[in-house]
Amino acid sequence: MPPGPIANMTTSIQGFGLGLRVDHYRDFADGPAQPVDWLEILSDNYLVPGGKPLHFLDRIRADYPMVMHGVAMSIGSVDALDLGYLRDLRALAERIEPGWISDHLCWTGVDRANLHDLLPVPYTEAMLRHLLPRIDQAQEVLGRALVLENVSSYVSYAEDEMPEWEFIAELARRSGCQLLFDVNNVFVSSVNHGFDALRFVDAMPADRVVQIHLAGHEDHGELLIDTHDHPIRSEVYALYSYALERFGPVPTMIERDDRIPPLAELIAELEQVRLVARSALPESAAA
Repeated sequence: MPPGPIANMTTSIQGFGLGLRVDHYRDFADGPAQPVDWLEILSDNYLVPGGKPLHFLDRIRADYPMVMHGVAMSIGSVDALDLGYLRDLRALAERIEPGWISDHLCWTGVDRANLHDLLPVPYTEAMLRHLLPRIDQAQEVLGRALVLENVSSYVSYAEDEMPEWEFIAELARRSGCQLLFDVNNVFVSSVNHGFDALRFVDAMPADRVVQIHLAGHEDHGELLIDTHDHPIRSEVYALYSYALERFGPVPTMIERDDRIPPLAELIAELEQVRLVARSALPESAAA
């Protein structure tokens, strides 16, 4: 039997959320209650001992459930895990009590040099064996299950021994980690590498998928780039609908990191996400 995740995930995160961005601090802190069920924060923006980000975070957390999402764990690197960073994440989690802590199935640099990119790992048995003790160590320091997200990619490794979806499913089976399923990343990678995105969805262990990301991307014809600066494309909505039919009512949120519109525009887009979910799921599950 594979190890189970550390059993302290909250079930309070349900429905549809947005990524909390500086542009919308005042809307959430000072304005009327927004039709948003929960918020995802970028963990790395709040690992400081004080200041305005934490001031607003505390105010907003009083009214909205949250989850934490990071970009700097570098779980796939050959460098040792940064235990100080993990302890800072745990301290932030103790402060805001998130539903879970997520990061990316990737590496971000070597020799402590941060390349500021989310780079895919090779999909090999050796990498699976490399990741397992690192996930265990991260979960031990964090005191909770780690949630890992599939990344978008633009290159592949000659050494790959299996497709990405088989690698992720096997990693979840062996490690007990949970999964953040990024629909846009799957679609982007499927176009860039020429695979069937539906096969990716079908391979995922549905009981491990605790969150879904939706976002927009740049279309350069044969190359798509995951930029989070456009509205969600119709093809991504279609893949999201398919994913919900298989996974069930997984908490879903929109990522927007550039060309950030007024909050009202994102809430309108979130309503479109709700409509897609209602069409894909039984009425009792999509509420």
